[in-house]
Amino acid sequence: MIHFIALIFIMAVVFTMPNFQSRFWNKAPALRLFLPFAAGIALQSELVVASPLVLTAAILLCFLIAVYHFLPTAVKFTLLGLHGVFINCLLLLSGALLFNQQDVRKHPQWVGNFSPQQATIQATLEEPLIEKTNSYKATASLKWRYTAQATSRISGRIILYFKKDAAQRPLGYGSQLLIGKALQPIKSSGNPGAFDFKRYSLFQGITHQVYLTPKDFKVISHTDKNWFTQFVYTSRGAIISTLQKYIRGNREQGLAQALLIGYRDDLDKALVQAYANTGVVHVIAISGLHLGIIYSILLLLTKPLGSNSMKLLRLFLILAGLWAFSFLAGAQPSVLRSAVMFSALAWSTVIKRNSGIYNTLALSAFLLLWYNPYWLWDVGFQLSYLAVLSIIIFYRPLYGLQYFPNKGVNFLWKGMAATLAAQLLTLPVSIYHFNQFPVLFFVANVFAVPLSSLILIGEILLCAFHFVHPVAFWLGQLTEWLIGVMNASVERLDTIGFAVWKGLSVSLLQMVLLYVVIAAAGYWLLEKKRMALGLALVASLLFVSLRTLSFLAAVNQETVLVYNVPRHDAIDLIAGRNNFFLGDEILARDEALSHFHLQPSRTRLRVTKAVTLISNAISFNGKSIVIIDTVFRPVAQATKPVIDLLILCRNPPIYVKRLANAFGIRQIVISSSVPAWKARLWQKDADSLHIPCYNVSEKGAFVMNIHTPTFAPLLQARRNITGANRHD
Repeated sequence: MIHFIALIFIMAVVFTMPNFQSRFWNKAPALRLFLPFAAGIALQSELVVASPLVLTAAILLCFLIAVYHFLPTAVKFTLLGLHGVFINCLLLLSGALLFNQQDVRKHPQWVGNFSPQQATIQATLEEPLIEKTNSYKATASLKWRYTAQATSRISGRIILYFKKDAAQRPLGYGSQLLIGKALQPIKSSGNPGAFDFKRYSLFQGITHQVYLTPKDFKVISHTDKNWFTQFVYTSRGAIISTLQKYIRGNREQGLAQALLIGYRDDLDKALVQAYANTGVVHVIAISGLHLGIIYSILLLLTKPLGSNSMKLLRLFLILAGLWAFSFLAGAQPSVLRSAVMFSALAWSTVIKRNSGIYNTLALSAFLLLWYNPYWLWDVGFQLSYLAVLSIIIFYRPLYGLQYFPNKGVNFLWKGMAATLAAQLLTLPVSIYHFNQFPVLFFVANVFAVPLSSLILIGEILLCAFHFVHPVAFWLGQLTEWLIGVMNASVERLDTIGFAVWKGLSVSLLQMVLLYVVIAAAGYWLLEKKRMALGLALVASLLFVSLRTLSFLAAVNQETVLVYNVPRHDAIDLIAGRNNFFLGDEILARDEALSHFHLQPSRTRLRVTKAVTLISNAISFNGKSIVIIDTVFRPVAQATKPVIDLLILCRNPPIYVKRLANAFGIRQIVISSSVPAWKARLWQKDADSLHIPCYNVSEKGAFVMNIHTPTFAPLLQARRNITGANRHD
């Protein structure tokens, strides 16, 4: 993150200096606000400076800026550059202050500030229940905390999981509950490279969760609803009902709901993975493509209001339609960005006042981060802006490379050029976050983009004419058929062996270097500046050097990794770039589970091969590893064998003290398959014997690095792994 912060801050200071002469920056003054403001948000997330100190510094800067305006003109001219730095620093501190203010943990009434003693919590459901495999899920906001001693106002948001029979009561948006069960802090798995659910939840103001059975809560008779939110949920429910009525296939229904209003809970996971592998997952997520279609439809429908006397009414109707669709689609960052962009475009088109596209883009980003600074880390936010910026910069040069006189072919080439342009600036971030590159994105987008546009128009018409059954029926049939064609085409492409290049891993610094290469090479091609070519070559050399060093380090690694996979055992023994897996068979067999829990770590560690072992006792490069997951009766011996790593799994009837009498144990690891009550007992016994004990469920994945002085050959590392067959 520090490289990203430094890059933003340097750009902010240099580009916003008053003496920096550039037509580009004069056309995009909002960019001077966005860069230092975003740098302040990112810096504060790393440094965590106390708000009073940041506020004091901001007040001092305001004083210095005010003093500057009362100085003589000659002195003002001399200190002009310093004045620009002061303004940038003030914007930076504003971002830091806003980041602190948005952090729910810094509020005095945050639920985490109260002791976890027995209390009753009053919470209000913020959404309708979402059905999961074994439960129902909903987010809720906290209102009050009741104890025998006092009633306290509290703040915060939590995730509620209801046992399915508990959700038979009338629960929905606005329902108020009295919860008598203790809240549990949200934790991340801690698996290297895995999705950080704790941080993701925190950025939404959610810090706790609880699983509720019927006896754990009571429903209050009155509800707490906001009329606008209720209208949005009612409208979304009506749209979903219409789509489910006229589009029969389950997979087609799920995609139709995601495409029109961003409702993704009914999406087939395998289908989503196919869209991601082929590089067209953006057609599922509501984005600029969808808002562009809505905007075009609104322009067409309001065309009769094009006269000067009616242009304000036309603008109002277009803006109302854009923002209504945005809220129905869930008001995600990418949707709001597109709504702001098309609102500015509507203003310039209807009112006949043009504003620079770069300025509009920067202003929308600044406003959205002001509303929620955490969106700076939202992948959708990053990809959305990068895609638009990339199209703005590279579309025309790419399109101009070839001219086709045939209008149909030329239209197709326009779409291809836009697809290629969008990939240039989104590629490094996509690889950094998703560790893969869709090789066939170009082919997939050729048919997926126009098909998804037709499907979206069909869904809008279906909802508009849902009360005319014959028309709605045929529109539903046509839309379902189009969705089926698109799904089949995407899945067929996904079956091609080279459809996706997986296992890519780049560090943050490597990602920054990729952007330097793209920016410098692009500037050289567009402006013919030889210095830019030199910069691109230097950045490329640095990128290749860092990649080479990372691969050399991977060849030399020797690591034991005990994953945190709820209710499962998963252990990787990594020797060089080879991996030896011990654990539940389902994790090796189920691609979705493996992809979510295990693959991110393996990709980061550059593992290329995986072999499943069946063993209880293993010698791994001089370290003895013993796994106990069933009945085990230690036999007393004259000398105690040494166990470097003892891994306890499931719930076998064993006692740590008896094991310690028979073996010299240097480290105990409790797997995530162990029940919480048993883990606490084993932890207590280990502490009393002064044996280091690590509970994976509580602390996240356990990683033990075994360092060797030289680059051990992979074959030798493989020979150093031996074991006996597992016995029950």
